[in-house]
Amino acid sequence: MAGSGNTGAARVLIVDDHPLVRRGIASVIDAEPDLRVCAEAESIAEALSRIRAVAPDLVIVDLSLADGSGLELVKRLRAQDAALKILVCSMHDEQLFAPRALAAGANGYIGKEQATEHVVDAVRHVLAGRTWLSEDMTERALSGVSRGAADFARNPMESLSDRELEVFELIGRGYGPSQIAEQIHLSVKTVETHREKIKRKLGLRSGVELVRRALQWVTEGG
Repeated sequence: MAGSGNTGAARVLIVDDHPLVRRGIASVIDAEPDLRVCAEAESIAEALSRIRAVAPDLVIVDLSLADGSGLELVKRLRAQDAALKILVCSMHDEQLFAPRALAAGANGYIGKEQATEHVVDAVRHVLAGRTWLSEDMTERALSGVSRGAADFARNPMESLSDRELEVFELIGRGYGPSQIAEQIHLSVKTVETHREKIKRKLGLRSGVELVRRALQWVTEGG
């Protein structure tokens, strides 16, 4: 149970909108004597409330939450507390999202497929003040630096801003413009502007192509 265990252990809060995922990660972390899950949350609003209540040492954040983007939560957490340790744990493409997570203020990124085996190492790594990325991502980042930023522009998805990427994902999850506007607290006109920019950047000719591409992207796990 979250909140049980060694009171002297590092306190971890898990933010994920899937209860089974939260429980799975929590069971792995709570098995360690130096770590303790102190709380769980499924949304940005709940996470902010729980963080104020329990003051965790580290927060594990998924990118797709019940009421918005995990990237936005990371940005808000970092703006509120420069010392808080933040680890993003997501099923999304690490090559696309890890740089965005770090830019938003996260201290590391781990794929959910690696979480069972490596989340404890990642948590300890971040708590120690280091950045956690997979070996492949670390090598890619170092290679990208040596070749220049142009190397990272080969994937058209990387040209989307964080907000455009959030809108694109919601389109792929079946949300219409008004639903997206309500979900991420924008006007419908602003959402339509984002849709047009996404179409242009991805070379899509119509709204139908946009929906088809977004659905495919979400289905394939980003």
